[in-house]
Parts: sequence; structure tokens; C-alpha cells
Amino acid sequence: MRTVVCQKNNIAKLSLLSLLAIITFSCNSLKKVADDELLVVKNEILVDSIKINNEELESLIYQKPNTAILGYPLRLNLYNLAKENPDSLYQDWLYRKENRKERLDKFLSPKQVERLGESFLVKGLSVWLKDIGEAPVVLDTSRTRRSLERLSAYYDSKGYFNNSTTYNIDSMGRKQRAKVSYQISLDKPFILDSISNEISSKAIDSLYFINSNNSFIKEGKQFNLDDFNNERERLTEIFRNNGIRNFQESSITFDIIRDTTRLSDDQKMNITLNIGDLRKRGENQVTTSEYKVERINTINVYTDYLSTNTTDSIRTVDYGDYTIYYSDKFQIKPKTLANAIFFKKDSIYRDIDKIRTSRQLNSLNVFKYPNIIFDSDSTGTRTNTNIYLAPKPKYSLGTDFEISRSNLRRLGVGIGASLLIRNIFKGAENLSLSADGAFGLLSSSSFQEDYFTELGGEITLDFPRIWFPFLNTSKIIPNYTLPKTRIAIGTSFQNNIGLDKQTFNTVLGYNWTPNEFIRNTIELLNVQFVRNVNSNRFFNVYRNTYEQLDGIADTYQDNPLVSDFFVTPEGETNPVLIIPEGTRGFINAVQDRSLATSSTDFTEVSRIEERRVRLTENNLIFASNYTLNKNNRNGIADNSFYQFRFKVESAGNLLSGLSNIIPFNEDEDGDLLVFGVPFSQYIKTEFDFVKYWDLSRSNVLAARSFFGIAIPYGNSDNIPFVRSYFAGGSNDNRAWFPYSLGPGSTSAVNDFNEANLKLAFNLEYRFPVVGDINGAIFADAGNIWNVFDDVENPDATFNGISSLKDIALGSGFGLRYDFTYFLFRLDLGFKTYNPAEVPSKRWFRDYNFANSVLQIGINYPF
Repeated sequence: MRTVVCQKNNIAKLSLLSLLAIITFSCNSLKKVADDELLVVKNEILVDSIKINNEELESLIYQKPNTAILGYPLRLNLYNLAKENPDSLYQDWLYRKENRKERLDKFLSPKQVERLGESFLVKGLSVWLKDIGEAPVVLDTSRTRRSLERLSAYYDSKGYFNNSTTYNIDSMGRKQRAKVSYQISLDKPFILDSISNEISSKAIDSLYFINSNNSFIKEGKQFNLDDFNNERERLTEIFRNNGIRNFQESSITFDIIRDTTRLSDDQKMNITLNIGDLRKRGENQVTTSEYKVERINTINVYTDYLSTNTTDSIRTVDYGDYTIYYSDKFQIKPKTLANAIFFKKDSIYRDIDKIRTSRQLNSLNVFKYPNIIFDSDSTGTRTNTNIYLAPKPKYSLGTDFEISRSNLRRLGVGIGASLLIRNIFKGAENLSLSADGAFGLLSSSSFQEDYFTELGGEITLDFPRIWFPFLNTSKIIPNYTLPKTRIAIGTSFQNNIGLDKQTFNTVLGYNWTPNEFIRNTIELLNVQFVRNVNSNRFFNVYRNTYEQLDGIADTYQDNPLVSDFFVTPEGETNPVLIIPEGTRGFINAVQDRSLATSSTDFTEVSRIEERRVRLTENNLIFASNYTLNKNNRNGIADNSFYQFRFKVESAGNLLSGLSNIIPFNEDEDGDLLVFGVPFSQYIKTEFDFVKYWDLSRSNVLAARSFFGIAIPYGNSDNIPFVRSYFAGGSNDNRAWFPYSLGPGSTSAVNDFNEANLKLAFNLEYRFPVVGDINGAIFADAGNIWNVFDDVENPDATFNGISSLKDIALGSGFGLRYDFTYFLFRLDLGFKTYNPAEVPSKRWFRDYNFANSVLQIGINYPF
């Protein structure tokens, strides 16, 4: 039997390899390249005889080689599969044999024969292959010369005005293929010598000299056109943030003159900075006027300017520096608006105040995008500020629907609804009410019923300020950082899911965003109570654990002390432990030493009972945490950036402190009880770093590293299941299913393997394939371990540097389809290094399709 299986596996592998070989060698890259043409296969840029790898330079070349995936020109070969003239080929086939058309006309009808020529298989397939494919890049020397002009202009912008360019075509010893070498000789760069200025407006002149030290243009620097653009942007920002509201960037020009009085090889340049007056275009002419510093005069806020109901009475409220107009239809507290507006009467106009005002008004989630209009007086030194706001609908209803299937759920249907009530207390407070439910059929026979249900709901109140009793936080956390307070209360109930958990949680949290790159979150209070309704069902749910216990118990089934704990299922010959009476009785007999067992069996049974107690006990988590998120990404198109997340969480300290004042009850282990439940006490911290590199032509290399540890102490010997770590899954190590990897070198002995220390490292190369389909090659490393808790299994615990040998490695490839708003992902992972195997068989033991793992995910894993 084993020989047959091996032969079948070999045949399958040979068939796959043969298919790949046929696909590879049947595609001819030169199929649509004429005999007198050359296919561009490589570009090379040599600057002063040194090879340069620079994406910015490469982007200037008009003709780039056809894209390739791991060196294979897939899109080119797809294009080559398309027929050039499918219409004429069809007509040729139709009339090639005498009477063929007449027979088809009688069999199908003339109209259907005509439609056959337009069908997908005849014409549409070729059109589709051309659309997703890529035409061969045939060498065009006129475009090569234009590329040289671009490269020359690029180095002109860097100060090498005397550069010279040429190109060379190398066949590389291959038929009809060409490598194009672009060769640039730079010569000496030009250097900035004297720098002078001509500034028309007095206000501009004084602002310029106050801020001249930070100029990008300085004597002795090499000429660089980017410096001039950066200086123009720098000055514009300075002027607009110091009262010159209407400053035009086009007012800044530079005169760049080569100094001809020096020796010919002394390449110096004299720079004159010109800042002209304000230009205004009228109907027939353009006028100029001197720039002046403007101060804020009146500030008017129209809270419902889109209201068309003329019967609404308009009211006016003066609050501080602001005059607020509102109707009976919409009202909001003046203080809320004042906290969101950063203009102050008689203050100098600043562009940053306008940006912050728009950002904060948007963040309230009460108004549509604000419209801020300025109106200067006749002197040009005072400006009236008018802020027009249109309220969003007070009520917003959202719904969602999903269908799911898993190894436990044969079919699941989920529905949810949410109601958002805006400005509920007239201070931009937003109340959200949400409810969701899931219903379906079970795949497992562990329960008497074959269905499951899960119901949940949450009430959330957000308001745009940091609320903290008896403390004014606005000086610590300014309003322009978009401060928010969130209060949430939620619950969920499960039936026929696991141990039928009931969860109650409440959160008091704050977040603020100093800028678009940093976000701070504090959860001052995060309370979660988890109640396991059917803890007696533990061995029904955790089948691996049950099978371990039942395997140990088989040795002792004839002992009269435990024989009553077994039953022989119908149709079976081997007795098994009864759940829960038998499992409970056998464990008690082992632990109280009434049943004589080996030391190994005693240890294993004790570990099983320890896990059962930990996973079935109710949890009370009374925690506080802080999270910092930081990144430097400039827009969604930026593929060279990093993301960093740091989180620290502490649980149980407040309750532990209160125990010194309030006498809490204790259980038999000496743990303090709150509402009859031992509260959790631990410290937990996480570091998560992601880095992206843009390699060129939509090829991206992404890396991630993660470290997390949770240390129990005081009232706890372990970490609650809901706060522990697991390994495996579509966003982790993709060669393992979720919860199936670790801890340490253990071989997934439990149904849900978790621990309190985690290391993870991911590397992924992403590249375009065809159209909206992208590909990826990845390597995932990591594992989980127990540390500083009550787990004693040496294979599952972290014991220093030597435990790093238990880091698992998975590798594989994946496909992604970009739907614009989200990305659908398929990843196939292979176990490359499996620490659960014996040391001599850890590498590539299960590296085959039969043991691969298919992961489905939405969006990128990191």
C-alpha cells in the first residue's frame, strides 16, 4: 500500500512539473518580434563608468524591459498567445473548405455563424489576452535618444550642466535581444556663489530676514533644483503663517546667472531671489499691490447655512470672539464650536489655524466638510472670517450581513445593525447603538443540538474632548490634536459555541492625534468579565485534550476504583471516559493519589487539569493601557515607509490596592475574589514594527517584527485566555492554522494553543501579475512560549537563547485581487522548519502540497 501511495505522489509531482515545463517552453518571447527588430531585455545606467541602480533615474527611460515574475515574462507570453487578426483567421477557416459556411448556416443560421466569429473563444479571448498581457518592448532608437535627453536634464537639475550622454546597444550574445547602456559623463558641478535678493513688500522683507537662517539655498552648496523648489515652499509656508494670507507662491522667482568673470573651470553661479507683489487679474488687466500682514477681524459661524426652510428663525449668539448663527432646526453649544475653531480676534492670520479648524470640525462627525471664506477690508490689513457649516443627518442607520463556514460551523449567517445619533446632547456627542447576531448549523457532533447562536450589543458615546474629573487637560492635550473621549458598554452571549461564554465589558478611553503621523490612545478603564456558562462541556469542546486524558486512562480502565468512569459507545469495542462525570472522577482519583499511577501519567494528568481549570474559570480583567501608533507614510501611494506600534497594559493593580482598604474574600488558593471571581493581575507589553521598501515598478518588499510578553503576578499565576497570544493564521505564520503552532516545540497538543510570550518575523515580496491581480512570495518565522507562569512543561516554556531554536519557519506564495476598497488574499504556506519534529527532521519534512495550508484573508497581513 505504501509503495502505491508513493508511486501516486511521484506521478502527481511529475505531472505538475511536466505541465509547468510545457507552459514555460511553449511560450516564445520573440514570437511577435520581427526578424529585423530587437527585444529590450535590460537597461543599464553608467554614470562616470559606475553602474547606478536608482529607481528615479530608471523611471526616466522610455523603454523598459517587459515585466517579469521571478525572471519569467508572464505578461509578454500571455500577449503572445493572442491571435493578431482573429477576424480574418476566422473568415479564412470558414471558407477554407468548400461548403463549410453553407453547412454551418443550415445547422446554426447565418446570424449565429456571424456571432460565432465575435464569440469569446474566437475573438474575445485574443482581446482579453492582449488587455491583460504586455506587448513586446521592441528597441526604438528615437525613444532611446529621448531617454538620454531626460537623463541629461536630470543631471542638469543637480548642477552638472556640462554633462554629456551617449548609449550603447549590446546583443548579449542572444538572438534578437538587446541590452541598452545609457552612459553619462558628469564633469564638474556648478556651485552657488553669491546670493542676493529683491523683495518688493516691506512685510515680506522683514519676515524673510527673520527666517533666512534655515534657507535651503546657501553659498558654497552645489546647485540642486530641488533646493529652489523646497525654498519656495518653505517661504510660502512662513509667509502664510505670519499674516500674509493671500501670498502667491508664483511671486517667488530666482535669477540664476553663471559668473563669467572667473576662470572657465571655476563653475560658480550667482543667485538672486525675487519676491514680487500680489498680482490680481481683473476683466481687462492685471494689477499689483504690496503684500500686507492681515489680522482677524470678525469671526462668523453659520451652523446651518444649507437650510432652505424660510420659516426657521435665525438666532445669533456672541460667544467670546465668535458670532454664531443657528436655526431652530439645528443647535449646538457655543463652547463646542469655540473649542474647534482656532482663529482669534485681532490675532495675525495663520494658515495652520485654518487647517486645524477644518480638521477639528470634520472630526466632530456632526458637520459636512466646512467652508471657510475670508473677506479683507479696504486697507488689506483686516479680514473677516466666515465659517459655513452644514450639519449631517442626526440619525444614521447601518446594517451588515455575512455568511461564514468553518470546520466547526457548517453554515453561519450573521446580521448586524447600528444606529448613530449625532449631537445628542448638543455638544457634538455622538451615541452609537449596535446589535449583531449569528445563527447557523454546527459541523461538530460534540453538542446535543446541531445549531449555534451568538448575540451581542454595544452602546458607545463619543465626545470631542478629554473628560477627566477635576482636571483641565486642554493645556496638556491641545484642542488641535483632535482629543476624544469614548465610553462603551457591551455584552455578548453564546449558545453551543465553546463553553457558552457570556461577556460583559466597559471601556473609558481617550485618544488624540498631534499630527497625521502620530496617534495616542489611553484606556483608563477597560473592564471585562467573562463567564463560562457550561464549563462541564470542556472535554466536549477541547477534543485533543480529552483524547490525551482518555489515552492515559485506558491503562487503568480495569482498576475497580475508576472502572465506573468508562462507557463503551454503541458500535465501538474500546471503552472511553464519560464526560463530565468520568473525566472529573478519573482526574480526582489521580490527583488525590487514591489511584496509583506512574509519575509521568500523574504529571500529564495534572497539566491537563491545570489547563482545564484555567480555561473554564471565569475571568475579571480590570485593566488600563496606553498605545502609541507612529508612521511616516505620505499618502496611500507611498510604498516606502515604516509603522511602529507600542502598547503597555496593566491589570489588577487598582483592585490589589483597594484590597488594603476593603477586605476581599479569598478562595482556597488564597486568590482575592471580586464578585466571587479571582481578578487577573499582570503586566503586558507589545512592540510591532513594519517597514516597506519600494523596489520599482510596483514591486514592494515588506517586513514585520513583533514582540509581546504578558507577565502574571500577585493575584494571578497565568494570563487569561482572552489576553494570551497564539501563533498561526492568515495574518501570522501562514504555514500553520490559527492556534496550531506551539507553544515551543510541542506538537499542537491542544485544540487552542496559547501562551504569554510571542515572537514573530515576516518578510513578503509583492509584485504585479496581471491587471488587478498581484502576487507575493513570503517567509514567516515565529512561535509562542510560556514564561513566568505556572506552566512547567520544558518543551513549552522559554528558557533563554536556547529556546530560539524553536522558532518555526513557514514559506509560500500567494495571490491578491485588488477591489480598490479592499483586497482579497489567498496564501499557500508550507512548513519549512517545524520545531515540533525531532531535530533531525525539522527542515522540509512536510514541505509539499499535501501538507500545505491555504489561508484566506482580507487586505494585506501587515
